[in-house]
Amino acid sequence: MIPFRLTFEPGAPLYEQVVYAAKKALVAGQLRPGDAFPSVRALSRELKINPNTAHKVVAQLVQEGVLEVLPGQGTVVAKRQEPTRANRAALLGGQVEELVVEARKLGLTLEEVRTALESQWRRLGGKP
Repeated sequence: MIPFRLTFEPGAPLYEQVVYAAKKALVAGQLRPGDAFPSVRALSRELKINPNTAHKVVAQLVQEGVLEVLPGQGTVVAKRQEPTRANRAALLGGQVEELVVEARKLGLTLEEVRTALESQWRRLGGKP
């Protein structure tokens, strides 16, 4: 079983979407240091992606230090420090940019966007 959720979005490279989902799962605590990460074969099968794409995902995460390959154990989440606020906020970068672009297209002010965001945040039970 893959320890993260993925919604395929058109326009972005598939491997980048899977890498992002894995990083998001790490920051959210769904993946913890030392946890086994799915093999290339399992990742390919469960996400229904090409094995080459799955290999590219694992290679990217290893190169970035998110995963490490342990002989005889397989690929595991690397032992790292707790994610910082900046790490968590960086995961929203693309969505925030899209929101700003759409808001500007609609002619909204920053205050109108802030009000809409706060309203949505409260609706979903977020604390101010």
